[in-house]
Amino acid sequence: MKDTILFGDCRKTISTITEPVKMCVTSPPYYGLRDYGGEENQIGMEESPEKYVDQLVEVFRNVREVLTDDGTLWLNIGDSYYNYRSDGNYPKQTVSKTRQDLPTKTPVRGNKLEGYKSKDLIGIPWLLAFALRKDGWYLRQDIIWNKPNPMPESVKDRCTKSHEYIFLLSKSKNYYYDNEAIKEPTKENGAGSYSGIAKGNTTKNKRSVWTVNKKPYKGAHFATFPPELIEPCIKAGSQKGDIILDPFIGSGTTAMVAKSLGRHYIGCELHESYNDLIQNRVSQYTINLEDFV
Repeated sequence: MKDTILFGDCRKTISTITEPVKMCVTSPPYYGLRDYGGEENQIGMEESPEKYVDQLVEVFRNVREVLTDDGTLWLNIGDSYYNYRSDGNYPKQTVSKTRQDLPTKTPVRGNKLEGYKSKDLIGIPWLLAFALRKDGWYLRQDIIWNKPNPMPESVKDRCTKSHEYIFLLSKSKNYYYDNEAIKEPTKENGAGSYSGIAKGNTTKNKRSVWTVNKKPYKGAHFATFPPELIEPCIKAGSQKGDIILDPFIGSGTTAMVAKSLGRHYIGCELHESYNDLIQNRVSQYTINLEDFV
């Protein structure tokens, strides 16, 4: 099953995986963001954030079953604001993705949610992180994806949203993590030494704030992972020859980066119409990552 795309609902297809998966890196559809094809029960179109989280817990429970005992999950997820409009007008649930993601309407945008006040930040990333921890995952770290080029927002009572979360979760207490593979270069402090770093060392442990520009892939009509965002995840969480799983592979960025780093991939995708897009990206994996953005 190496280097394979499984088409269909990932809640069903993940259980068919027979190869040992070393790690999973993915970005699920965000809550209430867009209707991707009109299918019933598609993830992201639940009636409430809590039901959305329940479905993702089910997905990642299945992921955990196919991971090796030392496997990890790297999960990118964004947040939403709740602005219910009782007059029936378009209710904004702002998300930190590109403008091309914003639909004219979605089935859940107008739902009245219990327990939320208009303008509340829903807190979906942490709702999901805590639910996954309760379900058995080890919640190891929150990584901040800092976006220097965020989507503009015409808000005057808060800051413009310019970050998302990447959660590192593990199947077991002890797990594979190659910190050497993603160390960062140090900077001299001007006196010939390195602040907080032993003299002579030229690298340091990677920090938990990752600054990566949004770079939508021109071949997709929806927002995609920047390759530079998931490259350190794959380097730290796997070795050459390992299998990387993405249950929401979309345009195939995970597959492309996995192959460029000497790994294999298994992807799940609801829409078979994306196959040509995915295969086109994977077929060019030997080209420098910068050529894909």
